[in-house]
Amino acid sequence: MVRSRLDVMVWAAAEYGDAVRLPLGPKTLYFFNHPDHAKHVLADNAENYTKGLGMIHARRALGDGLLTSEGELWRRQRRTIQPVFQAKRITRQLGAIGDEAERLAARLRSRIGEGPVDMRAEMTAFTLGVLGRTLIDADLGVFESLGGSFEAVQNQAMFDAITLGKVPLWLPLPLQTRFRRARRDLQRIVDRLAADRAAGPAGDDVVSRLIESVRRQPDQRVGRIRMRDELVTLLLAGHETTASTLSWAFHLLDEHPDVWERLHDEAVAVFGHGPLTIESLHELTYTTQVLDEVIRLCPPVWLLPRIARTDDEIGGFPVGAGADVLLCPYLLHRHPAFWASPTRFDPERFTSAASAGRNRYSYIPFGAGPRFCVGNSLGMMEATVVLATVARDLRLTKVPGYEVAGEAMLTLRIRGGLPMTVRPVT
Repeated sequence: MVRSRLDVMVWAAAEYGDAVRLPLGPKTLYFFNHPDHAKHVLADNAENYTKGLGMIHARRALGDGLLTSEGELWRRQRRTIQPVFQAKRITRQLGAIGDEAERLAARLRSRIGEGPVDMRAEMTAFTLGVLGRTLIDADLGVFESLGGSFEAVQNQAMFDAITLGKVPLWLPLPLQTRFRRARRDLQRIVDRLAADRAAGPAGDDVVSRLIESVRRQPDQRVGRIRMRDELVTLLLAGHETTASTLSWAFHLLDEHPDVWERLHDEAVAVFGHGPLTIESLHELTYTTQVLDEVIRLCPPVWLLPRIARTDDEIGGFPVGAGADVLLCPYLLHRHPAFWASPTRFDPERFTSAASAGRNRYSYIPFGAGPRFCVGNSLGMMEATVVLATVARDLRLTKVPGYEVAGEAMLTLRIRGGLPMTVRPVT
């Protein structure tokens, strides 16, 4: 039974192969599922492809942030944001990430012997805490409504993607009412963050850089809207992708206790040297392999929709101007021609020897080409640190009988949360 957009992609690939034309009402979708196709669309001829189905309609909810903008606006935004994610600055954030990971571990230890903990909610709180400290130099924990507001925005973005943005926002549907309330709340939060930053010395955080970009705008009102859109996009995409990855990681580790044992042993050995440093972070090689395998099987960015600006040819197949083109990392990462036993969870795929010679575009969890994810280094650092910190001290097991299912929203997340019981390592 086809129940979601991801189900459609899975069915199409199984039934018809790597290049499929899908009629969908008045539209025709072109689905391509080969590394050469991904290379062409994302890198070789990237200028011919703009953000597509879903993303263009998500602008009603997300605005023109880095995720949805195009052309010169996108290039200006990227230049503004890029320095915040430079390697030297990201390296300096390790201490803050480690602090947040230890706080998470302490919260989980306090729940030993108690009822289940929703690890998806815990991962959301952790990633928002990290982004607050590393990107905007602020404590986001004081904004208690933030998580709920982001949930309402993502739900509206998905609703707009499914309905192609044709339902007026003023209609008093419960989902849209929650979105309008969330948008007002997020504007209040952004205004507060900007005012707090403007009152102090300028820094190298993203709010300081966005304030400076607003000052350069001829129309200050437009500048403030852009700043809100950018912050909402960065915080939503930044926390949701990493939180989803970590939730899937804890689920898969519970399913594979042998992998958890190796992860635990590595964490004990590395943390035994003292506080985590950049040098010791590089010793968490197996932890990194685990995460690479998690995002192979469950890539948070599961779909890359594009629109062809002019006529083109992909893999020998003609694609007309205006065509909707879909690439699906979820399926590309499970392509049997490029991955042995593709549905099996096996971190050994990502040893140096096993990765040598692999087609670069068979694995694109962060996209590729000019729009390669700007925050991938920060996200991988925080995921590595928290996974090792938790595995060092604790064992997490799912509630018996709880069925874990994916939910293909803007990200591929676990539907309905992930209740797990916390136990000490024995």
